[in-house]
Amino acid sequence: MWDREAVRYSLLLALLGSIFYVSFLGGVHLFDWDEINFAEISREMLITKEYTRVYVDFLPFWEKPPFFFWLQASAMSIFGVNEFAARLPNAICGILTLVVLFNIGRRLYNTRFGLIWAGVYFGTILPFLYFKSGIIDPWFNLFIFLGIYYFILFHWKRNKYTDIELPRSYWTYLIIGGLSIGMGILTKGQVAYLLAGLTFFVYWVIYARFRFYVNVPQFIVFTLAATLVTLGWYGIETWKNGTWFITEFNRYQYRLFSTPDAGHRGFPFYHFVVLLIGCFPASVFLIRSFGRIPGEEAAYHRDFRIWMKILFWVVLILFSIVKSKIVHYSSMTYYPLTYLAAYIIYNMVEGKIKMTRWMRIGLWTIGGLFILATVSLPFLAKNIELIKPLFSKDPFALANLEAAVNWTGFEIIPGLFLLVVLFLALRWWKQERYQNAIPALFGGTAVFVMLTLVFFINRIEGYSQRAAIEFFESKVGKDAYLLTDGYKSYAQYFYGKTQEYSHKNEGDREKLYTGDVDKDVYIVTKIHKADRLRQIPTLEEIGEKNGFVFFRRVR
Repeated sequence: MWDREAVRYSLLLALLGSIFYVSFLGGVHLFDWDEINFAEISREMLITKEYTRVYVDFLPFWEKPPFFFWLQASAMSIFGVNEFAARLPNAICGILTLVVLFNIGRRLYNTRFGLIWAGVYFGTILPFLYFKSGIIDPWFNLFIFLGIYYFILFHWKRNKYTDIELPRSYWTYLIIGGLSIGMGILTKGQVAYLLAGLTFFVYWVIYARFRFYVNVPQFIVFTLAATLVTLGWYGIETWKNGTWFITEFNRYQYRLFSTPDAGHRGFPFYHFVVLLIGCFPASVFLIRSFGRIPGEEAAYHRDFRIWMKILFWVVLILFSIVKSKIVHYSSMTYYPLTYLAAYIIYNMVEGKIKMTRWMRIGLWTIGGLFILATVSLPFLAKNIELIKPLFSKDPFALANLEAAVNWTGFEIIPGLFLLVVLFLALRWWKQERYQNAIPALFGGTAVFVMLTLVFFINRIEGYSQRAAIEFFESKVGKDAYLLTDGYKSYAQYFYGKTQEYSHKNEGDREKLYTGDVDKDVYIVTKIHKADRLRQIPTLEEIGEKNGFVFFRRVR
């Protein structure tokens, strides 16, 4: 029988997520690369009616499995091929995540802890932004977290942990965990199994001290459950088309870990900085969680905290080793990070921990960076000449700054709002008025992110990519080849609504420039790479805007 309190709070959290995550999803173009890349895959899935193979530019694309594209394609079939539909699956994931975290937290501790954990996740900057995006990682991370969570429940049931009610058999928890990891593999690949396996291994070595808290046959059942999900697609694809996908996909995964992906390099502590600043304000409380926590607690409480610390460090260290440095690679840490932050806040409410001076300084310092950025950016944008010298060696960036973007001055509102939020939240925290302080800090941060998106994201896109996207949009319906030259993009496919392969490899590209063509060719390049195209007599330069140069070849 459903618990009325749990149902009531679950519905309230779902409503909160719906208001914040679904609103304004279609307010700005999708961003290159990932958002447009994934949306284009889903668009082509609808065109080709091919749901077991993934295509980009109507060629097989073996880097990603299809589950997320099934979600996007479903949304597009209902709401049309647009930005709202491309981002809607992650908004739904966000709503589901808040409900899941509340109910897991409630099971582990009580309703208060569940609300704190869901609230911390809701009001942490990067997790909030990801639920407003059209990338794969939110669903991928949710499946991995659920897989590890149910494996932990299996471990507790099998090894007879007390003080927590686990009504199902441990085989049930084990199989659900395996199926969840299988869904993670079907969403983004074998990294889901790798992250789970490394977490289980580290726990076995450090805390189980090589004692088998799971035996070999049980782990095989877990693996078979994960494999069963993926075989539903991998098996069909291999049977239909051979082993090409498995081979190329594994090569891509190796390249991902061994070489920087498409220029995404970074320094060794890149993800540490990303999480410290990007996961504000939860990151400040996270740091305190690695210190001593006074008081008695149940064995399963201690154990779950150990699991979350292991998961956090496994993800952070693994992707610090990986040569490609992209923000969302460390996004799996958001679950353990927000749990550990919620654990500290919960103990503060319980009177076991006090907010220290360094925590206040940390909140003001990191929060101050966001305040400074959102307050100073409108001023600099209205006085663009002040920052042009900073880009004197980058002609493309200089030309970007010439975009006709209207700044009113009201864009400082998000920064001023966050300033008030921090002042009030820390004041109430000092007075131990936690019922005011916690919602003010995390709810206020969520509102700050929402305001920042409303005031800034369209304007930033106006500088970065809008000129090229509007050019491709103007060619919709034309029987023409749409290309980019000198830089990688997927915008020409999605926003040009191409209907067939566009000859993107270099051999075919040169034929389109100088050989016989059966239809017009339109090319977009960047200002500092345009001279090569200007030397080709068959190409006509037809315009330039905000750093992008446009060429045409008439058939």
